[in-house]
Amino acid sequence: MKVYYLNGKRVYYAIMAGARKVSHQRHHLNEINVFPVADGDTGNNLSLTLNHILEEVKPQLAANQTFESIAAASLTGARGNSGVILAQFLNGLAEEVKPHKEISTDVFGESLIRSIPYAYESMANPVEGTMLTVLKEWAEAFYELGKKSNDFGEVLTKSLDRARESLKSTPEKLEVLKKASVVDSGAQGLVHFLEGITEVLSPGKIKALVREKRTAEVIDFPEEGHMKSEIEYRYCTEGYLDGKQMPLEEIKKYLMGKGDSVIVAGNPNRIRFHFHTDHPEEIFIHMSQYGVIKQQKVDDMRRQQDAMESEKPSIAIVTDSIADIPKAMMDQYHIHLLPLQLLVGETPYLDRVTIIPEQIFSFLEKVKEYPTSSQPTVTRIRETLDFLVSHYEHVLVLTVSGSISGTYQAILHEAEKYNGKKERIAVIDTLKNSGAQGLLVLSAAEAVQNGKTFEEVKNLVKSLIPKTHIYVSVATFEYMVRGGRVSPMKGKLAKWLNLKPIVSLDEKGKGVAFAKAFSRKANTRKIMEIVDSLHQEKPVKDYCIVHGDAPDKAEEYREKLVKILGKEPKYITGISPIVALSSGKGAVAVSLVQEWEEA
Repeated sequence: MKVYYLNGKRVYYAIMAGARKVSHQRHHLNEINVFPVADGDTGNNLSLTLNHILEEVKPQLAANQTFESIAAASLTGARGNSGVILAQFLNGLAEEVKPHKEISTDVFGESLIRSIPYAYESMANPVEGTMLTVLKEWAEAFYELGKKSNDFGEVLTKSLDRARESLKSTPEKLEVLKKASVVDSGAQGLVHFLEGITEVLSPGKIKALVREKRTAEVIDFPEEGHMKSEIEYRYCTEGYLDGKQMPLEEIKKYLMGKGDSVIVAGNPNRIRFHFHTDHPEEIFIHMSQYGVIKQQKVDDMRRQQDAMESEKPSIAIVTDSIADIPKAMMDQYHIHLLPLQLLVGETPYLDRVTIIPEQIFSFLEKVKEYPTSSQPTVTRIRETLDFLVSHYEHVLVLTVSGSISGTYQAILHEAEKYNGKKERIAVIDTLKNSGAQGLLVLSAAEAVQNGKTFEEVKNLVKSLIPKTHIYVSVATFEYMVRGGRVSPMKGKLAKWLNLKPIVSLDEKGKGVAFAKAFSRKANTRKIMEIVDSLHQEKPVKDYCIVHGDAPDKAEEYREKLVKILGKEPKYITGISPIVALSSGKGAVAVSLVQEWEEA
């Protein structure tokens, strides 16, 4: 039976068919992804965008109502450059078909033509030879054919031929594609999407699709076949805002001054933005003035590109953002980061990524509602593990103590899905946090760099856990009171007594008040005595100093510890924003690992 009109359910199942086609081809799309950055994720981003639409939308009989739902879902689920472009096109299409419960070929063609400017205008610098070009030329072909035939199957089939021709010409429009001998990945994904739609709107195909079980496939990634390109801006940054009368052009102009590949999709009441930048931490605090930031997503494209290199270690090291390690060392050892979330009302900031140690205390002075913390989202954990398992033989994840965060259990639960007869992913609860966790992570990373096997690295970390210690000098109870960890009455009493506790973690990874003093000077002296005692018992191999915006105090600790231990610290760095919520401004911590027998 021919299809002469689209209703809401036909639209939905057409989207489903297109999504499946893209999902089946995502490996190839990832492999040919060289523009705007060769980060190998176009297929995954398009699949995730379309699968999110399928999960969120409940099809209505009326086409306009279903398109409205699709548009809203596309904004909340859009991923990557091509995903956001597609989302903006779908939002334009939903706007143009608003009067129509049923849509004929001529009406659909006119709506497609009027929707193209939405996609172009969302981009700060539209580039031809990409998805935009193929989308425009397909829409133009559909418009002309739709005036002559009322059969969707016929019009889609013939207009698809034009889309394929346009796709083949993309290397002639973009030099980077010609050099790599590939077509544009986003444009190829669009053609696959249109192929799925065309197939399902052929006679008898929709009923067959409805009978199939609807499941989103787990994304996995190709291993090789990738062209490396120079990355001008490191972080692919995306966000979703809810608000009223938000100024799209003003937002676009602001983002253009902070990076490139800028896309601002949506309308004044809901916005999805995408761009590449070196400083995602500057963006979201600024963007919060326009509306409520409901989603934040940042991908480290440099780390992704490192993972796709053929010459790399067989083991990936991953940790969460509670591990206090300088960024330069994270880069040196190619350590992958899973950020926890710092929650301010409805807005989830990414710890150490969209809010950093240098910002946290001025940020806390401005917020009305004291932030809380949350473990990484399941989606983020899955995406990270999927990617790493596809590029490394083994993955070792070292988490913050399971006694003070649910992060360990959340990652372990997802990791178990990858381990069959062979252990691909190991998740170790370090029973530590902050600098102590950081020292364990660096020990593992150094072992990998020195050629140790997966089993040797795991065993090393496990053997070092009881030899690793942390002692935190808390300068004020103010932050513990604000965060609800200490009652206001106890906070006032501690302030009156000038109590300066030393906080540590016990053998089970639980926070304990290890000792106390009644002045900062006595507190410092006590920590030095503890370190000296441990050093006499078994020499300290490595140590670090971390602090809550207290560089002078950290330097004082360094001078004293060099005299005691005879060596410089491995590093000095600021504490993560989430650690700062309780430790507070002025806190200083010494973490150390005692010597061990080399395997």
